[in-house]
Amino acid sequence: MFDGILFDLDGTLWNALEGICAAWNLALAEELPALAGQVTPDRLMPHMGKVLPDIVRSLFPGAPPDGLARALDRCCAIENQYLAAHGGVLYPGVAETLPVLAERFPLFIVSNCQAGYIEAFFAAHGLQNYFRDWACPGSTGRPKADNIRLVAERNGLARPLYVGDTQADLNAAGAAGVPFLHAAYGFGTVEGVPAIQSMEELPGLLETLGT
Repeated sequence: MFDGILFDLDGTLWNALEGICAAWNLALAEELPALAGQVTPDRLMPHMGKVLPDIVRSLFPGAPPDGLARALDRCCAIENQYLAAHGGVLYPGVAETLPVLAERFPLFIVSNCQAGYIEAFFAAHGLQNYFRDWACPGSTGRPKADNIRLVAERNGLARPLYVGDTQADLNAAGAAGVPFLHAAYGFGTVEGVPAIQSMEELPGLLETLGT
């Protein structure tokens, strides 16, 4: 049986694309006005799950590095404030299923985001009490695989499960030596692994996966 469940955030617990785009366009209007308005959900979605500097470089390959660095700092700050106030869209069943899972397992979040982003998720949706710990590169300076190991080690987990929506999530879980479950309703496509089509399926599936 698993002794803890680690969740990705974007594409697994919520969809914050609209809010992220709004915040980034506000930041770009300040730092790189020529690029303001160019961050759209369609352009951003294929890059979800990457670390933020890689996303910005992919979206704006011809922009000056110094300007991108300043814009990224403002994007992160405005994004955290905006999402804390406005929230994102929780996937169906998330709010109802987390309390059920938290009665049986310790829950955690490991996401490729900036410091303060996970806290913005909590502030917007009031779900912090269900999670015992969380980590991201913005706080630790480490990639996702290392953060999965970090959270597992500092919480004494011997057999955790990682739930995410992208191939990058699968790769990180594999590098950390942790079993993976695909949130198939999210942003990414992953083949050949156990999957759920909605969060409501997770409690029942855990009985089978954990044996």
